[in-house]
Amino acid sequence: QVQLVESGGGLVQPGGSLRLSCAAKGSIFSIDAMGWYRQAPGKQRELVATITSGGRSNYGDSVKGRFTISRDNAQNTTYLQMNSLKPEDTAVYYCKMSVRPWRRLIESDYWGQGTQVTVSS
Repeated sequence: QVQLVESGGGLVQPGGSLRLSCAAKGSIFSIDAMGWYRQAPGKQRELVATITSGGRSNYGDSVKGRFTISRDNAQNTTYLQMNSLKPEDTAVYYCKMSVRPWRRLIESDYWGQGTQVTVSS
């Protein structure tokens, strides 16, 4: 059983910063890609950032230069540092990981429960 546990969301003023965390718990053999996605009310879920097992990162156009994704492989955790936040960054943020559990031959995608980020004055 694998579970992703997110933390770090909240209310922040425009121009402020937040750091999200997502930790994978359970019987894990390996984790490939990790990523963050977000969904605002009335909109489709969109890519925020991804990071490969080798550390290569990719960002959505709207967050480039402001957000930074990182990972701690020893802790099975990914982080999203969000700076210069804008009201349009308001959304529920979800983490996703491609996980190979122990005693399984293939990877599966797992999602976190989501954490609310609200940017408002």
